Amino acid sequence: MLSADVKTQIRTIYKEIAAALPNFRSRREQNYIVAEISKTLAGEYDKHRRIIVVEAGTGIGKSLAYILGSIPLALASKKKVCIATATVALQEQLLNKDLPFFSKQSGLNFTFGLVKGRQRYVCLSKLEMLIGGDDGTQMAMWQTKPDHSQVELLQGLLKDFHEGRWNGERDTLSQQLPDHLWHQIACDKHSCHRQLASHRHCPFHKAREDVDSWDVLIANHSLLFADLELGGGVILPDPEELYYVIDEAHHLPMVARDFSSAQATLRGAIDWLEKVGKTSAKLQNQLKSNHIIAPAQAMLDHINDLTSLLTSVAQYCDGQAAKFDNPERRIRFEHGKLPAALTMLAENLATASSSALKQFNKMLALLNEAIKDGELPKHQSEQLLSETGFMLQRLENLQKLWKMMAKEDSAKGAPMARWVEHLVGKQSDYLFSVSPIEVGYMLETLLWEKAAGVVLCSATLRALNNFNHFTHQVGLSINDGSRYLAMDSPFDFQQNATLYLPKMRTEPTDDRYTDELAEQILTLIDGETATLVLFASYWQMEKVADLLRSKIKSPLLIQGEASRQQLLQDHKQRCDNGEVSIIFGTGSFSEGLDLPGDYLTNLIITKLPFAVPTSPVEQAHAEYIKAKGGNPFLQLTIPDASRKLIQSCGRLLRKEEDYGRITILDRRLVTKRYGKSLLDALPPFRQVIE
Repeated sequence: MLSADVKTQIRTIYKEIAAALPNFRSRREQNYIVAEISKTLAGEYDKHRRIIVVEAGTGIGKSLAYILGSIPLALASKKKVCIATATVALQEQLLNKDLPFFSKQSGLNFTFGLVKGRQRYVCLSKLEMLIGGDDGTQMAMWQTKPDHSQVELLQGLLKDFHEGRWNGERDTLSQQLPDHLWHQIACDKHSCHRQLASHRHCPFHKAREDVDSWDVLIANHSLLFADLELGGGVILPDPEELYYVIDEAHHLPMVARDFSSAQATLRGAIDWLEKVGKTSAKLQNQLKSNHIIAPAQAMLDHINDLTSLLTSVAQYCDGQAAKFDNPERRIRFEHGKLPAALTMLAENLATASSSALKQFNKMLALLNEAIKDGELPKHQSEQLLSETGFMLQRLENLQKLWKMMAKEDSAKGAPMARWVEHLVGKQSDYLFSVSPIEVGYMLETLLWEKAAGVVLCSATLRALNNFNHFTHQVGLSINDGSRYLAMDSPFDFQQNATLYLPKMRTEPTDDRYTDELAEQILTLIDGETATLVLFASYWQMEKVADLLRSKIKSPLLIQGEASRQQLLQDHKQRCDNGEVSIIFGTGSFSEGLDLPGDYLTNLIITKLPFAVPTSPVEQAHAEYIKAKGGNPFLQLTIPDASRKLIQSCGRLLRKEEDYGRITILDRRLVTKRYGKSLLDALPPFRQVIE
């Protein structure tokens, strides 16, 4: 239950914040969200299901609501709070603005920080080895032969670190390193061990010490899943001791699905397995323990088995050339079922890769023991750790892929999506991939059952005015004890914005539609200063741009021709100078784009955001729904389009005083039966439909 003390504390803090913020407006919606979050997390509604799903429209003040609804209760309950977001921009806002302000105004004594994955930190030991001495070890550590400038660059980094000008995080580099160079010096879980003297003072381990002391942790969705996949409590605190606030939660299903998938090549795997064999032999030679002999020999046997099996799969694929004769060069296995010829091979690969991984881990345990006992010189141990760590990651991935490939799908749930792509390059190869279609069961097991409490929030979680689509995606149910709250934006949509559907000769399926788009856009930008045009595809955006360039005096700011940051900077500069500015963007510009006031008054949406099921996972999902007698268009496409259309329209009004016009150039909103449900789900704009 929520104690009277915590209730009083929350009310007092809210008053302090209201007094400290100029032009602060106390919002009933915000107050209600704060109360519902704190009551849910305290177990007032359901002691066993402390989960609340909150859709908070633009302008409510969602961040402040969940901060105030969770932190005072967490501190009083001796729990911690993890705020997980999908975007770096929101993480930075929380870290540099929202939490410092809340800390100051609330008077609460709590610490907070941003949790980053290992790969964002330098491994000093690797860095030192790469720039090396004159003992010949330096060259052996490089994946490709370095040029002099690369070595100098890394020498400068090490000097900056030791002289306090750099803290070892990739995000604080004054000059960004190319990915291939950073990956060679980044910390990784396999070779960066705290128990080794040379790693004890690495930036990652120092950062982890801070994490353990924080009361509020900011993370991204991927790091959250990395921790959950390890069982929870490895990177972040134990789920049982943690209130999770998952912001931008509409991204959660996709992130969970991507995180649970696996892929690996065949002939590429054979190549690196040969190197694993050589490394096993090297370990056997360099470690003075008799215990290494048995696992090393067993490892070589397993590698031979794996190589033989992978070769058999590749030969099977070579014989299926006609089936790969499509634009994607892809075979998707219908209903996730492998052909009989592959089923046994997949099962044998799952067994062989698991056995190989087991033996390799035995050898690594002996290697770590030898290093701890000082039996190997530093340069030798570092080289072996780096080499074996890289191979262990690949072995784990290979084992994950074939285990998922071979696993029999449950009759109760959706099957896995399984497919293979033909890679054409120096050598013909095949990329096998597997992914869950639905991830609700996984989230239930890893998170919903374990967490002390969860807040899922976003400005857009509902589709077609209900939570059904989202709850199904994340494995929740309207009747499972979880709470659901939808609070509309306080903005005056009727007064401040017009939704305009002009007459059009064509619909998006017509070949002449692109030409008509160009005509309409030319008319709609006339007399307007700040315009954003959202396209459903890069192809159509570029085609319309080509048709309009010679007819428009002002330059077009087109996504892809400059960075997003640069485009927005140029747009704002033009608006500030009183010049006409027009941005062309695709779907990614329909979310997280903040152009308040006079920076956007004319929003044009060219087409309803229907996702074409081109990915094998989407195709498999549609196939699964059809097999159950459902309609994929109504059950997947329409709800998804509804949420995306609301997001797109949400670019116009960012603050209470914002104003303007939204034009949608897709007559299917009025000509198709589903159009009315999409229109009804939008905010109550003043509508003008020709």
